[in-house]
Amino acid sequence: MKRAGLTIAALLLLLASASTAQNTVTEWNEIGIAAARASTAPGSATAGGTGIYMAYVHLAAYNAVNAIDGRFQSYKYSLTAPVGASADAAAVEASYRTLLYLLPDQAAYLTAQYNSSLAAIPDGGAKTKGQMLGLASANALIALRTNDGRGASVPYTFPAVPTPGVWILTPGATAPQTPWVGQMRPFTFDDPARFLPDEPPPDLGSQTWADDYNQVKSLGALNSTLRTPWETEVGRFWMDHGASQYGRMLRAIAGQRKLGVSDSARLFAMSYAAYADSFVGCMNAKYHFSFWRPVTAIQNGDIDGNSDTVADPNWLPLATTPNHPEYPAAHGCVTGALAETLAAFFGTPNLPISVDSTITGTTHTFISIREWQKEVEVARIYAGFHYHHSLVQGFVLGHKVARNLVTNYFRPVR
Repeated sequence: MKRAGLTIAALLLLLASASTAQNTVTEWNEIGIAAARASTAPGSATAGGTGIYMAYVHLAAYNAVNAIDGRFQSYKYSLTAPVGASADAAAVEASYRTLLYLLPDQAAYLTAQYNSSLAAIPDGGAKTKGQMLGLASANALIALRTNDGRGASVPYTFPAVPTPGVWILTPGATAPQTPWVGQMRPFTFDDPARFLPDEPPPDLGSQTWADDYNQVKSLGALNSTLRTPWETEVGRFWMDHGASQYGRMLRAIAGQRKLGVSDSARLFAMSYAAYADSFVGCMNAKYHFSFWRPVTAIQNGDIDGNSDTVADPNWLPLATTPNHPEYPAAHGCVTGALAETLAAFFGTPNLPISVDSTITGTTHTFISIREWQKEVEVARIYAGFHYHHSLVQGFVLGHKVARNLVTNYFRPVR
């Protein structure tokens, strides 16, 4: 079952194992996430935005490496690899050139990392050929994604005062977060609304709404007396920056399973394409339904017309609420997509998962993908961010995105 706080010895052993097994794909995942979080590029520092930027990087690296290996379908464009090209050099070049295009303000940092990575690869024809291939892949990916809506100006209007069921700015927010994400072209399907939930948020007069409202009111309050210390730890644990937290998880999996450059490139391309597209679909749904957050609903429970939702004007969640609409839950979307993708990649849902958090300084371990998803589901209620129904629909959306991905992309070449 779940365990928090590995012993220091076990944690050091885990980190050492992952470190010794690091390859150019996992190395540039860490570099790319650091650069995105430090950048002023549109939305790049947010958890969902970082995941989107890393999808560009890993798709370019995958096509470059896969052109050498040839075991799987290429992603939307084909490359011809020079004979003897280095996969490591191809992965480094593709990652660096894509990041340099996306995050020009991080050029100094990225170039220093690039020079260090290349220095570790023996000079010669293989290296040069790999670099040429990586550059060609980055350029092709950038051309493919021209005018895809990244960072576009997308206006969004909302009420200035609490309105039943409608999202307004939450405490501490000055503007809605990245409405453009919900309108950009996804990586593995064309219409960002393709996986829009079939059902809207619960009717405010329904028992479902009252149950969801009262659950998060009691368990997600900053001063909750019903939430246990462990539940508080779970709520806080998953407040970490999602793309960074899941990046560490994926790098650890690649290290523990001793994945080489080719398999790592495929794993990370699949994972970040699923992460990005589930977030695009989720944000499309969020701004479509524009449902109010618990921090607004509970402070104004007297305006929803439901006698079972008693207002508490002083209610606050466990932490600051994200500045975008509530339905569906974004963490459910991206976790569901990643979970489904990992189950397909490794051929089993019974995959042991370990995730650490910089918020709590602990590590949670799970015996299966399902157990991991269940904890994320309740965590967003304990945090006071989401209603149960929204989490269920978030996971449904994420699963649909991932199933479409594994059915149509990255498949073995027969």
